Amino acid sequence: MSLRRIVLRDFVIVRSLDLDFGQGFCVLTGETGAGKSILIDALQLALGGRGDSGVVRDGATRCEIAAEFDRPATLQTWLQEQGFDDSDDALLLRRTVDSEGRSRAWINGSPATLTQLRALADGLVDIHGQHAWQSLTRNDAVRALLDAYAGIDLRQAREAWSRWRQARKALDDARERQNQLRQESERLSWQIGELDKLAPADGEWEELNTQHARLANAQSLIDAAQLAVEALDESEPSASVLLHRALQALQAQAHLEPRFAPAIDALEAAQAQIEDAVHGLHQCLSHTELDPQGLQVLDERLGQWVSLARRYRRPPQELASLLSQWKQELSAVDHALDLGALETGERKAWQVFERECQTLTRHRRQAAPRLSSAVTDIMQTLGMQGGRFEVALQSLSEPQAHGMEQVEFLVAGHAGVTPRPVGKVASGGELSRIALAISVVTSRLGQAPTLIFDEVDSGVGGAVAHTVGQLLRQLGADRQVLAVTHLPQVAACADRHLLVRKRQAEGSTFSEVMPIQADARVAELARMLGGGEGSEASLAHARELLTT
Repeated sequence: MSLRRIVLRDFVIVRSLDLDFGQGFCVLTGETGAGKSILIDALQLALGGRGDSGVVRDGATRCEIAAEFDRPATLQTWLQEQGFDDSDDALLLRRTVDSEGRSRAWINGSPATLTQLRALADGLVDIHGQHAWQSLTRNDAVRALLDAYAGIDLRQAREAWSRWRQARKALDDARERQNQLRQESERLSWQIGELDKLAPADGEWEELNTQHARLANAQSLIDAAQLAVEALDESEPSASVLLHRALQALQAQAHLEPRFAPAIDALEAAQAQIEDAVHGLHQCLSHTELDPQGLQVLDERLGQWVSLARRYRRPPQELASLLSQWKQELSAVDHALDLGALETGERKAWQVFERECQTLTRHRRQAAPRLSSAVTDIMQTLGMQGGRFEVALQSLSEPQAHGMEQVEFLVAGHAGVTPRPVGKVASGGELSRIALAISVVTSRLGQAPTLIFDEVDSGVGGAVAHTVGQLLRQLGADRQVLAVTHLPQVAACADRHLLVRKRQAEGSTFSEVMPIQADARVAELARMLGGGEGSEASLAHARELLTT
């Protein structure tokens, strides 16, 4: 599983590029300024990196980057959850940036966000930059390196830390606000008592108004229903009688005039509806009566609602929800007043976090000597014979979300020297070699199928450079490795060699990338060795590098 292919259009100084990749160790070389890192920059953009109009080639309206990978099986579920096509064994990422800086992205042909591209990055590519040594002086970075080596997941510890911090803050706030909380409890208790006397129920206000309107207008309702019954069925002639006469007249002649049929159907339906209406009105009259006493009760109940609504400046229909809200607030206040419960909660939260920290410490103490030994071993092959690398754990005075210790990298450049903090004793060249050693050790543990080293061999040369190349070739036996280098000893170890060069065309300068082998590769290595144009000595040296 690896990077299969990358396609660039109008990217920086690349007009057009379509490049296939293979397995193993692939190296990119070229003269200074040729754009050796341009493929890495493009790949980072395809993986969701920041991009602006500056990545668009001069004179072009937009640039396009497409990167095709073998799809890792681990990403299939993610693709399905995000709604992207997962039917193929390939994963195609595409990104465009126009001259205005506007960006668009796609995953397997479907529009995607930069966040989604970045979510894929860690599972596809692991990039080690030429300034990787700078992170060796930052506590958070070295701790993250050790944790990654130890296989530590900080999520549970961070969640426990957050819960403990919240519990401690609640306890501290409650201690400071005891008098205020007591007053708040008394106020809420009194207000709840007032509303509890009313005991408002959800929807009761609307029902009370409906009942009140019905009782207040009972006589009018009775009169209206009686009048309607008389008009429909009891007066002479009533609507029912007239409708019956019309229906009889049409039915008597229906055998002579078929066009009467629709009218007959309509009159029959109307007759049935009138019968239903009269029945319903009789039911209404039987259940409607004058009730002055019931009306008075409703008046009093509505008056209580209105009075309390005015007192608390709320619409009457909100009183039921207001009572529920106050009860919840009182429960929270009473909980805050219970210092014993808060102290117990804070203590339990601390115990959970402390256990998580102890687990982190145990894993770090187990992993620290293993990482120290692995990096020390590689240092011996990188021109630092007798040197030592140590991972030191120092207890913190105050616990943090990541645990109870900070991590520091110590180094002794040669035998007989006490290891001291990396940033204080190591030279630039030593820092680069230490960073390379750590990169090699940690990369062996990673899950990304493609490893990229961008001039991490800066500051080394000679036999050490050859060792660097051998290390990268060893990594290439299991993973796809791409390296940008200026060292011929490293380039000679590669399974595949890509040459980056500039050329002039149509008054513009372009960068192009091409695979080289045989004589072309020998010539490039000779150039990197610093020999003159076609120098027999440098060509011979280049051939010797390729055979060692």
